[in-house]
Amino acid sequence: MALRELFDNFSTDIGIDLGTCNTLVHVKGKGIVLCEPSVVAVERGTKKVLAVGAEAKKMLWKTPGKIIAIRPMRDGVIADFETTEKMIRYFIAKVLPRKWFIKPRMVIGIPTCITEVEKRAVRESAEQAGAREVVLIEESMAAAIGANIPILEPAGNMICDIGGGTTEISVISLGGMVVSNAIRIGGDEFDEAIIKHVRSVHNLIIGEQSAENLKITIGNASPDKKIEKMEIKGTDAITGLPRRLEMDSIEVREALQEPITAVIDEIKRTLGQTPPELAADIVERGIVMTGGGSLLKGLPKLISKETGVPVILAEEPLLCVAKGAGKFFESIRESSEKLYHIKH
Repeated sequence: MALRELFDNFSTDIGIDLGTCNTLVHVKGKGIVLCEPSVVAVERGTKKVLAVGAEAKKMLWKTPGKIIAIRPMRDGVIADFETTEKMIRYFIAKVLPRKWFIKPRMVIGIPTCITEVEKRAVRESAEQAGAREVVLIEESMAAAIGANIPILEPAGNMICDIGGGTTEISVISLGGMVVSNAIRIGGDEFDEAIIKHVRSVHNLIIGEQSAENLKITIGNASPDKKIEKMEIKGTDAITGLPRRLEMDSIEVREALQEPITAVIDEIKRTLGQTPPELAADIVERGIVMTGGGSLLKGLPKLISKETGVPVILAEEPLLCVAKGAGKFFESIRESSEKLYHIKH
């Protein structure tokens, strides 16, 4: 036991938010040290890695025949095991370039809706990439720790984490999850809804990058006094020729209606499953929102209007899961100490 404690004291603790769109890494004592797209460019046939992260994202949808740019994560889970392992290995080598005296402990945020097989794939990827110990933590729990929510208190705290591939809504009390629901809808589905709308209404084919730019620049979830406009470029579905199109924020909001409604319905369902005493706490404390999807303009306001509960956007919502994963071992120690004091 003493040897294990010595290992733990000198070990580097790494928290990873292995996201569908971006991978973030938190290192104990340093904070967030890496935030890069979850993309790997490999050579066709040999599967030799040519680029990872930001460099690989530049190649996405623009590669010549012999290079494939892969997003190995889909809906918050591993779609390509071998490539994910290479990606994790690359990111860890980037943040810990020196040879390890003691292998690091890794805490990885995962969606609650993934299967046991998918969990095993994440664990094995991290072990193959060089982890001494791997802990999998639910994304909403990691996000709550990262957003500095007092999860150990005997009170209800609701968190809604909208990532690239999944949305997770949980009620946390006394360090445990009382209710938790997750749906495979996130920022990617928001982009997909815009792509479908532009294709069906304007006969224009646009890529994921254009849809994402449209969502970030003029996208909104609730009506705004100011109507914003933006020009996009794509391929005419009928002529096959390049074409420009101007869209406004009202049309983008209409395009996003379906996935946003699905997220709100899931929040309402979770509130409906919450015990009355904890629901009373949530009405008082509000719903905390994290994840990149929560940055969609007007979304917290719309959720508050639809549920009748205050909604608070966490500070640095994109970083919450990685921060929480990085602080996990520290929070376990605090939890043990609190329980010890309660018992004694």
